[in-house]
Amino acid sequence: MFFEGSEKKAEVLIDQQKLNLLTDVSDDIWATLVERCHAQILSSISNEHCKAFLLSESSLFVWQDCFLILTCGETQLVKSVEYFVQTFGMDVVKHVTYQRKNEYFSQAQPSCFGDDIKLLSQYMKGKAYRFGEMDSHHNYVFHLDNDFSAASDDKTYELLAYQICDHASAHLTQPNLTREQIRAYLHIDEILPGFILDDFVFDPYGYSLNAISGQQYLTIHVTPQADSSYISFESNLNLIELAPCILSILKPKSFDLLSFNETDFSGKTATSIPDIYISKSLVSKQLSNGYLVNFANYI
Repeated sequence: MFFEGSEKKAEVLIDQQKLNLLTDVSDDIWATLVERCHAQILSSISNEHCKAFLLSESSLFVWQDCFLILTCGETQLVKSVEYFVQTFGMDVVKHVTYQRKNEYFSQAQPSCFGDDIKLLSQYMKGKAYRFGEMDSHHNYVFHLDNDFSAASDDKTYELLAYQICDHASAHLTQPNLTREQIRAYLHIDEILPGFILDDFVFDPYGYSLNAISGQQYLTIHVTPQADSSYISFESNLNLIELAPCILSILKPKSFDLLSFNETDFSGKTATSIPDIYISKSLVSKQLSNGYLVNFANYI
């Protein structure tokens, strides 16, 4: 059975003088926003800083001045961004970043990156970039073109693992696998001590986890099928430093690392990535919105 694990991602920053996402936006509105891209909310967790929704197709995180949504499968995430703008207007929006990576079967998607940008451009002027080779792993990034400049400590990381080893795939496709067993296999307690966790095991395969602690978050999405295995990690924790643990468990044939505002990307990867992996491509670019983006594909 095939499932498209590759995510689309949108981050929308808000002028908190005009709108507080935690107190001024109801859960019903978030549910409608998620439904617009053809996904549903399964459950949620929260603390004083963040509310995290686990979705049928990935995750939604909400802070006072920002929301981050990731969706996979055949969702149209751009429709959720459109819904938010139509509901609250562009005057409350400080910045928008929309990201989409290459899919296993792009022809099965209801839209491509170009279609998505055409829709967003009806509401905002923006710039678009591609990181990585067109005929290999790559990420597209679009952002609102305004006077916004990201803070240097606004750092996020993505680790995207492809073709995990046979042992990991076999383990994660066992029938009747429980969330406790998956947490133990992925060393979640070791990686995320003290975090509030929310996770879900899909039938027949698949697993999603949201984790929050204060302002910190991490989300994991597992598509374990041997013919299209893909496991993604997205966090404001330094995933480069966590990579040795993750890679020792999954042993993927290839993986991507993407960082926003990590100034020592080359130094950290040189010390953290095992020698058995070779960087096939490395792209580093300072965007006009203040983000330093680094992308590397390893085989």
